[in-house]
Amino acid sequence: MGETYQGAGVDIAAGEEAVQRIKDKVRSTFRPEVIGDIGGFGGLFAFANHRYRHPVLVSSTDGVGTKALIAQASGRFDTIGVDLVAMCVDDLVCQGAEPLFFLDYIAVGKLDPDHIEQLVEGVAEGCRQAGCALIGGEMAEHPGAMEPGEFDLVGFAVGVAERDQLITGEHVRPGDVLIGLPSPGIRSNGYSLARRVLLEVAQKPLAGPAYEGAHHTLAEELLTPSVIYAPAVLALHKAVEVRAVVHVTGGGLAGNLTRVLPKGVDATVDPRSWEEPRIFGEIRRLGEIEVDEMRKVFNLGIGMVVVVPANEAFRALDTLRSGGHRAVEIGTIHKGSGQVHFS
Repeated sequence: MGETYQGAGVDIAAGEEAVQRIKDKVRSTFRPEVIGDIGGFGGLFAFANHRYRHPVLVSSTDGVGTKALIAQASGRFDTIGVDLVAMCVDDLVCQGAEPLFFLDYIAVGKLDPDHIEQLVEGVAEGCRQAGCALIGGEMAEHPGAMEPGEFDLVGFAVGVAERDQLITGEHVRPGDVLIGLPSPGIRSNGYSLARRVLLEVAQKPLAGPAYEGAHHTLAEELLTPSVIYAPAVLALHKAVEVRAVVHVTGGGLAGNLTRVLPKGVDATVDPRSWEEPRIFGEIRRLGEIEVDEMRKVFNLGIGMVVVVPANEAFRALDTLRSGGHRAVEIGTIHKGSGQVHFS
């Protein structure tokens, strides 16, 4: 008997089983615009152009980085799909776009239907939270390139906004207010440094307490799913004038705020205005990391920032809090040269 694909490490039957397991999870995300079912060569989405005068499609793609290694090491795959969706749709909403649909790509060393089911359930949950449809994806088994148990997760999202309602940052003015939306965990950025400090330098076990006095494990802390801010920011965009939105990912607050500051203004952030999650203090202490380095790598507890006129700040806070976010005023805009300062 000759060589087979399964003998080379690719199990087609396992892939077919995984597809059957995830069908209902995928269908649970469908919006009325979705045409057909999963299994086609392309996902079909009937764009409702009658809802818009001058629609602009906005797209974003991202992954979950080395947070995937924490999921792999702990054997927990059910939440990291939420992170994937968050990384993509919360980029879209920075332009004022409503997320419409999402596609994922899962690469594994050896296809395990149980793991795929958990991963896709996380993606589906993220899509349900964001209000977008999961209309397609791909599972790829890569024997030789990846070891059994290893995986990578990548996503792609498309949203839509009215052209004259795009959020660009060009109208940010001195006197505007920065409002921060809290992030309870590390989100999905800085995990290479977090893993280095916590697991290698401090040699903390994932199954042990996250920190002294914690009632949850380090794995649970590091796998805290990312908050999805898109629905709350879209609701805010309808309620007040939103002049800029910042998704705080790699580069921290300063690195991302500078992306929306027009010429002639600076931003000043007061880090005492919000409660920093304790895990960041542990990473800083155990790794003897300088404050400036922490600010470059991590969001330090603020996952999204919106810039609004001062006279809209109270209404903005009320709207965001009504959407379930403990929003807080964290700084102001003033004359300058496009810099971010910490008071």
